[in-house]
Amino acid sequence: MTLLTPIIAFLGPLGWTETIVIALIGLLFFGKRLPEVGKSLGKGIVEFKKGLSGIESDVDKAANPPQITDKSDTKPAEKSSGESA
Repeated sequence: MTLLTPIIAFLGPLGWTETIVIALIGLLFFGKRLPEVGKSLGKGIVEFKKGLSGIESDVDKAANPPQITDKSDTKPAEKSSGESA
């Protein structure tokens, strides 16, 4: 259990007014850089999803190895009786 858990439990869920106040404080802190922050946050999310899909494909490959067929069991094609060797 972390130190912040009791504090967060004491505060309870955030309402509309608290959300608006937090958004205004964020706007004051970031100001003109807010579009840049949003852009970099979006790029980070995209990179995270790409990495996650790469990990999923690696896990799928490891869980389902390719099936190897034994070609020695197949019979060679027979020549027709009309052809000579």
